[in-house]
Amino acid sequence: MANRSETELLSWKVGGMDCPSCAATIRAAVEKLPGVSDVKLSVMSETMTLTLDRDAGEAAAVERRVTGLGYTATPVAAKTAASPATEPASCGCCAHDHKHEHGQDDHRGHDHVGHDHAGHDHAHHGHGHEGHDHGHKHDHAAAKADAGHGMPGHVHEATPEGMRWWQTGKGKLVLGTGALLAAAWTASMIWPAAAHWVFILACLIGVAPVARRAFAAARAGLPFTIEMLMTIAAIGALFIGAAEEAALVVFLFAVGEVLEGVAADRARASIRALGELVPKTALIEENGSTRQVDAAALRIGQTVLVRPGDRISADGEITNGVSGIDESPVTGESVPKTKGVGEAVYAGSVNREAALRVRVSKAAEDNTISRIIRLVEEAQEARAPTERFIDRFSRVYMPAIVGLALLVLVVPPLFFGGEWSVWIYRALALLLIGCPCALVISVPAAIAASLSAGARSGLLMKGGVVIEAAAKTGIVAFDKTGTLTQGTPRVTDVIALGRTEREVVALAAAVEAGSSHPLAQAVLDRAKADSIGFAPASGSTAIAGQGVTGTVGGEAIFVGAPRHAGSRADFDDKAQAAVAKLESAGKTVAAVIAGGTLAGLIALRDEPREDAAQAVAELKQLGIRSVMLTGDNARTAQAIAGALGMEHKAELMPDGKVTAIKDYAAATPVMMVGDGINDAPALAAATVGVAMGSGTDVALETADGALLKSRVRDVPALIRLARATMGNIRANIAIALGLKAVFLVTSIFGYTGLWVAILADTGATVIVTANALRLLRFDAGKTD
Repeated sequence: MANRSETELLSWKVGGMDCPSCAATIRAAVEKLPGVSDVKLSVMSETMTLTLDRDAGEAAAVERRVTGLGYTATPVAAKTAASPATEPASCGCCAHDHKHEHGQDDHRGHDHVGHDHAGHDHAHHGHGHEGHDHGHKHDHAAAKADAGHGMPGHVHEATPEGMRWWQTGKGKLVLGTGALLAAAWTASMIWPAAAHWVFILACLIGVAPVARRAFAAARAGLPFTIEMLMTIAAIGALFIGAAEEAALVVFLFAVGEVLEGVAADRARASIRALGELVPKTALIEENGSTRQVDAAALRIGQTVLVRPGDRISADGEITNGVSGIDESPVTGESVPKTKGVGEAVYAGSVNREAALRVRVSKAAEDNTISRIIRLVEEAQEARAPTERFIDRFSRVYMPAIVGLALLVLVVPPLFFGGEWSVWIYRALALLLIGCPCALVISVPAAIAASLSAGARSGLLMKGGVVIEAAAKTGIVAFDKTGTLTQGTPRVTDVIALGRTEREVVALAAAVEAGSSHPLAQAVLDRAKADSIGFAPASGSTAIAGQGVTGTVGGEAIFVGAPRHAGSRADFDDKAQAAVAKLESAGKTVAAVIAGGTLAGLIALRDEPREDAAQAVAELKQLGIRSVMLTGDNARTAQAIAGALGMEHKAELMPDGKVTAIKDYAAATPVMMVGDGINDAPALAAATVGVAMGSGTDVALETADGALLKSRVRDVPALIRLARATMGNIRANIAIALGLKAVFLVTSIFGYTGLWVAILADTGATVIVTANALRLLRFDAGKTD
């Protein structure tokens, strides 16, 4: 019988984790503890989750390790599960990494017709700990191997809500050491001998907490930290008589940490603002009376009263009332939508006009705002290839600098008669240059800002992998129905050939009854509008990609594309001319066959979205080709694509779309834009799959990105944001490496000293962080 061990899925709120370097420090230290596995850290949400084997380790040891490094660790939750000791524990927090691979049920990619009602196949694949596996070409597996760059960085103190930076321990340390420095410089003009000791005191006070963290990290097996280099440099400077510079270096280091913490807090502000959109309380209506409750405690099925001017407290469905709903907090759409009974509303939206009663359909942790926040937080783990390269480079860079500093320390004095104090000083300066923090933070800081800015604009991307791939897009492939078009077709023409117009509509409605397909609904709506009665057909069956069949009054009926109906009935010249005329006008034609004879034709049209043509023009300005992939007939596709100014491929079955995507992707990265349901195979095949839809589960989980506003113009906006992010990253890397290169040379030749070295390190980190934060104000909608 296999041994079984009890494991816990534990979570902590980690205070002070403000950059990827911090996360790497914690991950590297905690992973060394016995019984610990699957360590996951989110810088954006300041959380750590791990699996703990109770037989081998304990939670208290994890907390001691984290707090020993200078952070805070507050337990959040715990889950217990029995799992075989020989198997890896299942981590519930990885649920978002599962690949939701929907069956190839092409509901719209046909000329009218095939209603393939096959269920969705949810194939759950292995957990990807560093990236979302959507079946794309991204190298997600490599992310796991590169988890943590091994270059632990600064420790940033958590800033509690409502507390300003100068009220924190780090802020007080900066003010205290700054005051001592000022006092020492003042004393140097009056009593120089005393000033020397004041500088030493300022240095020791400032370096003490840094040294504690450095030795804690060393005990955890992490000797190469900026804290250790800082401690060695400061103490070494005191020994060679450079007390003034040692104190200044410690002060600048503390200032840099405070600035980085403030910058990181700004990066989180937009995500916190999203969470604040959902009201804290709700009015529950029960037994004719209302009572106020905590919105987080709402349960599915409860009814809440939403008064005019109130924010809606939960995702749900209107059960009573009609009102204008301002959904701009969720979708970014500024014009309120009038909604009534049976229509969905989202938490965070504002009820503008009349009182509504809403039945809760999702728990607080699963509402649209919560899922958007969770997506942005989790996207931090999907690291870009550039970020993984920088991490690998950093692992080599820091030890190399330490080795260079040792050579500078011993070679000139031993072999060239150099003065020991001079070369010790220069070696200490090199140690301070050795911190790669600016380089390491250059990529994730930009990605975090980009994800936050995108989320505010309704542009969701699942991490740096997606951002980098989207920036390289050369072709955008669009689904037609529901993406380029409104997705709500209507019957425009009924051509009677063997039966009357009313009979043609009645026969088509009979076999379409019960179908939720948009084209079927259009036929049913026409029957209802014309008051045409019909009895549902018996034995209705959808034929994938062709049409639907059934029996009405003992007569076999087929409704489907003319090209598939031709084998079931004769099409004379008049019929063929009618089909050609309708299709050339961009209309989808359904032939109605009754008893082997053509009864008539029904033409339907789904109008392009208002912004579709402008979106295609903007993509062209970006140097990107646009192509429409549709299962509709060639004439209809030509009419719509021609009006929009784009290429097209028509009469494609679901596998045909996948083949087309792969053909395009062989030459250039391809972005596929679809509705996130019937286009799942093509979305999976593309380099980047983007789903249209206002926060639907499929849109947020299946594709690499989602456009919450359901606007076609958001496609070029997303690409502009991705390109701006990669430009920002390149600038950050150039700044970080450029400053390091300059000061490495000047430090070796003695042109710059310790305080300039630390200023260069801290300054570079602050500069790249500030540059990354500019993305928070980036307007992806601007075309110039």
